[in-house]
Amino acid sequence: MSGNHNQYSVGLDKTPANFVALTPLSFLARTAAIYPDHLSTIYEGRTFTWSETHARCRRFASYLAGRGIGRGDTVAVMLPNVPAMNEAHFAVPMSGAVLNALNIRLDAPSIAFQLDHGGAKLILVDPEFSGLIAEALTLISGPKPAVIDVDDKAFAGGKRIGEIEYEEALAQGDPGFKTLLPDDEWDAIALSYTSGTTGNPKGVVIHHRGAYLNAVSNILASNLGQHPVYLWTLPMFHCNGWCFPWTLAAAAGVNVCLRKVDPAKIFELILKHNVTHMCGAPIVYNTLINATGAPKTANARPVIGLIAGAAPPVAVLEGAESIGIKLTHVYGLTEVYGPASFCAEQPGWDELTAEARAQLKRRQGVSYPLQEAITVIDPETMREVPHDGETVGEVMFRGNIVMKGYLKNEKATKESFAGGWFHTGDLGVLDEHGYVIIKDRSKDIIISGGENISSVEVEDVLYKHPAVLFAAVVAKPDSKWGEVPCAFIELKDNARATEAEIIAFCRSHMSGFKTPKAVVFGTIPKTSTGKIQKFMLRNQVDSAKAISA
Repeated sequence: MSGNHNQYSVGLDKTPANFVALTPLSFLARTAAIYPDHLSTIYEGRTFTWSETHARCRRFASYLAGRGIGRGDTVAVMLPNVPAMNEAHFAVPMSGAVLNALNIRLDAPSIAFQLDHGGAKLILVDPEFSGLIAEALTLISGPKPAVIDVDDKAFAGGKRIGEIEYEEALAQGDPGFKTLLPDDEWDAIALSYTSGTTGNPKGVVIHHRGAYLNAVSNILASNLGQHPVYLWTLPMFHCNGWCFPWTLAAAAGVNVCLRKVDPAKIFELILKHNVTHMCGAPIVYNTLINATGAPKTANARPVIGLIAGAAPPVAVLEGAESIGIKLTHVYGLTEVYGPASFCAEQPGWDELTAEARAQLKRRQGVSYPLQEAITVIDPETMREVPHDGETVGEVMFRGNIVMKGYLKNEKATKESFAGGWFHTGDLGVLDEHGYVIIKDRSKDIIISGGENISSVEVEDVLYKHPAVLFAAVVAKPDSKWGEVPCAFIELKDNARATEAEIIAFCRSHMSGFKTPKAVVFGTIPKTSTGKIQKFMLRNQVDSAKAISA
């Protein structure tokens, strides 16, 4: 026999007894059965057990099914880190539909585009964002999604814009609803939008298999163990909370929900609930380190924190240790389910000085336990660069924790998978131990507070200003946000503008976090063919000072 037929394949087939499609939905059912009375969720005086959370998710899945929502449909959510947001990560796919968690920091046009492009049939809305969603719905030319309000007594303000409230919808659902498991583990479970390397958002589609594997990888990479107490300092809309909603179900942990990052509240919850783990961008930890109520000494049992975004400053890594948070640096993108690599610690690091340890922990590191590979490759030859810490290439991933592709964008999907690797667009090197170290973000992306900002999108707005002749936006290092947009502007002849005017103009056309935080006026360097030389601007940006023309 040859090929695929041999003694180990003939008569030895997949059956329901020996093969089940991987899906993180199984984590919820298992934990609810084994630990039914164990706490699953804590939020503002409300608590749920895992059996209650399971029933609530089945109720909402039943409600969705009753509305005719099922396989291939999209359900969007515009929610902060409240219990309903966590439940949606199970309830929506339990109905067969795909979850689209919207970035709560976006403006109405961006939200309208995503709802329209993803074809959302229904959206859950928190009262804080009801006005924003109402505006976005007016901008959708096609069918508009039905709206369900998710009331939150912890938020004063907002108004209902939906046809029913979330708890009322749950009451109409069946707690015994039979979960609609995926036909194939390759089926989509979630849709998230990323700015990518252009100003047009791309819809990243992830599957049940990858969500299952990355959820388990989180347990292994962060030493989560069983029954962790996890504080939600990371937005759940961000890469589906790095898959942690599913991780916490697998680990039978406790979700301590948090509506917004508030240092005083965070320290209070850490002590009150004996928090063991948390995640966030460098700005979150920097905020805690510099908060008035920050602990003066580290606890005997530190909180384990994952930190992502641009390479964290040494001061943040050291400072976190001083207030009782032990950080592990992770790296990834929406296209790889959030973190898909981490700076794996080696024996002896704890004996080093805090500064020496921080220098080692800043690296992007090695592949996540269940990701096949991360490395640095010469994109021209598709060969791995030498482990010399100097030869620059492109950081690439390969494995089961890589997206299905971009929704309705076959060209971008093929480009991102060229040569059998996912191309991140980030530039890096490999050190002697094979750890990845990022040297430069892809030229069009600025990572600010853990959020991607497309420089192309900001430039498009700048070019709308009547005084602007040429514009270029690059990342400027920032002690609070990690990076912020810095705009270089060449004005038209006889035109005048000030930094304040340019920033105000941008803020009137886009989300606040995307607006430039500094503006430099002058001649922008270009090649002989007129292409702007951004690398020269990056060299200037550290010392550049915004001046008025």
